[in-house]
Amino acid sequence: MPPVGPRSGDAIFANIERVNAELFTLTYGAIVRQLLTDLEEVEEVNKQLDQMGYNIGIRLIDEFLAKSSVSRCVDFKETAEVIAKVGFKMFLGVTASVTNWDADGTCCSIVLEDNPLVDFVELPDTYQGLYYCNILSGVIRGALEMVSMKTEVTWLRDMLRGDDAYELQVKLLKQVPEEYPYKDDE
Repeated sequence: MPPVGPRSGDAIFANIERVNAELFTLTYGAIVRQLLTDLEEVEEVNKQLDQMGYNIGIRLIDEFLAKSSVSRCVDFKETAEVIAKVGFKMFLGVTASVTNWDADGTCCSIVLEDNPLVDFVELPDTYQGLYYCNILSGVIRGALEMVSMKTEVTWLRDMLRGDDAYELQVKLLKQVPEEYPYKDDE
């Protein structure tokens, strides 16, 4: 992997203002529980968590770029590595690995070794269709859209569903050309 930039995820995490992990985890759990109560349909809750994450991601990218001093990524592979090594460390205090690249370099998996959102969580059988951490897929999708990458982010494995890891698939749909609101030559 090429050097990520002047500041690693560990260095940023050490200097960033943090919230109590248990408070964060329990607050997120309360939000999910309230959504389950209000929306009743698990699929609707999944959509709502993704949309909430998307709204967070489109704002979170500004803080990430300001505090990480990461330079512009040259391709999608480098972008995925930065998300896994710097982004997850900076905002959740965990690192992830990037695996399972396709031949085109447009689809990969991000595997989380640890997930602080699921501390104290057990899914009852009635909610087995729930992607409890779907907010993370929305955050990634929203942040990447703000840097001109249209993506699709889905959960492949989830330890709350009995799998051995947390794995997100990130698929680049298209690179959106940057648009400028005015012409410089006028």
